[in-house]
Amino acid sequence: MKVNGTPMRTIWESDNGPAVDIIDQTKLPFEFDTVRLETVSEAAHAIFDMLVRGAPLIGATAAYGMALAMKDDPSDDNLEHAYKVLYEARPTAVNLRWAIDEQTACLKPLKPNKRFEAAWQRAAEIADEDVAMCSSIGDHGKGLIEMAYEKAGKSRPVNILTHCNAGWLATVDWGTAIAPIYKAFEAGIPVHVWVDETRPRNQGASLTAWELGQHGIPHTVIVDNAGGHLMQHGKVDLCIVGTDRTTRTGDVCNKIGTYLKALAAHDNKVPFYVALPGPTIDWTLDDGFKIPIEERDSSEVTWMTGKDRNGVVRSVRIVSEGSKAGNPAFDVTPAHYVTKLITERGVCEASEQGLRSLYPEKPEAWI
Repeated sequence: MKVNGTPMRTIWESDNGPAVDIIDQTKLPFEFDTVRLETVSEAAHAIFDMLVRGAPLIGATAAYGMALAMKDDPSDDNLEHAYKVLYEARPTAVNLRWAIDEQTACLKPLKPNKRFEAAWQRAAEIADEDVAMCSSIGDHGKGLIEMAYEKAGKSRPVNILTHCNAGWLATVDWGTAIAPIYKAFEAGIPVHVWVDETRPRNQGASLTAWELGQHGIPHTVIVDNAGGHLMQHGKVDLCIVGTDRTTRTGDVCNKIGTYLKALAAHDNKVPFYVALPGPTIDWTLDDGFKIPIEERDSSEVTWMTGKDRNGVVRSVRIVSEGSKAGNPAFDVTPAHYVTKLITERGVCEASEQGLRSLYPEKPEAWI
């Protein structure tokens, strides 16, 4: 997508030396900065501290992290060490595990002196595959926005509510939940996006709003608790969110607060769609409540960062001294609250049968 009119990806191979560059998303929207990753430790740090975030981008970064680990030490021991370091960086997002499993399967049969080149090539392939999948998700999801536009008599913009950031900043390019919006906008369908701020890290206010603004898409940032009110008053035509892990039965694990949006949408008969690429599906799980929920540092809740009236970026404490804070990063939305799943292979029911209809090649042993 675009930054100041220039097309970019969120991760790309550096011009000098075996390294990758990323956008430091912790500094957005107030500062645009890039960071060079040269080691597996730096890749793990970027994932854990959320310089990169979003399940598909985490997977691509982890794939490059495995390659960087093979640069100086392609031994079996270091391969196992790199796997462990990257896996523990963020255990909820299944794309991370998928990517490092892909790299391990590719590298283990090879002689050590062949591993770096093979790992680097596979990481590049994973990044390119993600771009293609997200573009396809956008194509399939655009049809649902077209339907909403026709239902409204083509008389006004389609109002879409999204939660967290599932745009191109969460992937290598295009995004998942936001990809259909980009595709619809480029096709001339008028859209307006309600952007949940998404406490505690404000990925909606800081990232989704920023990237929509870069692309010229009309949007309005709202507090997380406003979505239900808007739905009650007919101001939301559909919801589209992303997911960090989806079970084979269609349960969706996504940023904390997604479940509450799904409940409000269900009560107000607003379609609730979840967009995801195939690697985000965990075929080994049949119950979303078996997914490990990451508990992040309480400081993300007790402190906020923003720009003051003088243009200075500051962090301020927003709760009283001594008050404790809990910080579960994700919640689970049961499949029966999901209207449809939007994948790179098409749109399906949020069910085992629906997903199997699109991914029939998956091993029966998992089912």
